[in-house]
Formats: sequence, structure tokens, C-alpha cells
Amino acid sequence: MARRLRPLELDFVQSAPLRLVFSAELSASPQDVYEALAEDVPGWASWFTAVSSATPTQGGAGREIRLKGGVVFLETILATDPGERYAYRVDETNAPGLRALLEEWRITPTANGTRVQWTFAADVPAPLLVVLKLGRPGLATSFRGAVRNLGRRLARSAAQ
Repeated sequence: MARRLRPLELDFVQSAPLRLVFSAELSASPQDVYEALAEDVPGWASWFTAVSSATPTQGGAGREIRLKGGVVFLETILATDPGERYAYRVDETNAPGLRALLEEWRITPTANGTRVQWTFAADVPAPLLVVLKLGRPGLATSFRGAVRNLGRRLARSAAQ
């Protein structure tokens, strides 16, 4: 099933051959957003529509993410800075072509809540690089929808 990807450190988020960066705002607090990202891993499937299941592994130091369509990522969490940043690398996947993948979520307070920035940092062969660049609008739409859904979920939780 899985292929092992190249191990990475956090600096890859700045040096990756492919960096796709997206941002959006929501009215929730930075701490609530961080908790949804880092502490409620199973909850990802309820707000990120591409995710069919998310399971903590390695005593909370990793995750298994299953996407709709059958792609699986086994990940190691690299950064857990409460209220600021959550980052992880993919160690194994069944997705073809990936050589390395790291994702970083930055959380910044705003006057009305929180700005969330997602960086998708990857090393892929040239043909897949073209596909991912062409797919950028679709990833942007998926990200914006996820943040919108997360905002609604957090608003419902705050109202209870």
C-alpha cells in the first residue's frame, strides 16, 4: 500500500520546490482554531470535506489521514505551538508521485477572530508539479470551504 517519503524537517516549508499557500479568516479565537487542528484530530472529518477519517497515532505524535477517494497519509507531527502553528510531514502514502510533503497551519489573531494560513509544501516530479499548480484553484476552494465549515462548527460549540 504505502510508499515511504523522504523525511523532512520544518525548514522544508520555506525551501520546498512546490509551495502552495492559502489563507482565510474566521471569527473563532486562535486557541479554539488550534484545538480543532491539533487536539481534535478525529474532528477533521466533520469540517474538512476531503477527509473521510482522521486518527491520532503514535500516542498523539502522528496521524493517519484518509481522504475521500482512497488516499491515505501516515504523518508525523513536527510542530504544536498552541494558538500559533500546527505542522506535520507525510511519512508514508499510497498517493503516486510524492517524494516529500509537509503541511503547516499558521494561526494569527485578527480584530475579528483568526487568520488561518495553510502551506502545502511538496517535492514532486515535474509532471505532477504541473498538475498540482493547475489544481491550485481546486485546493484553494477546498481550503476555504474547510475553514468556513470549521468556523461554523466552532460557532455552534461556543453557543452551547
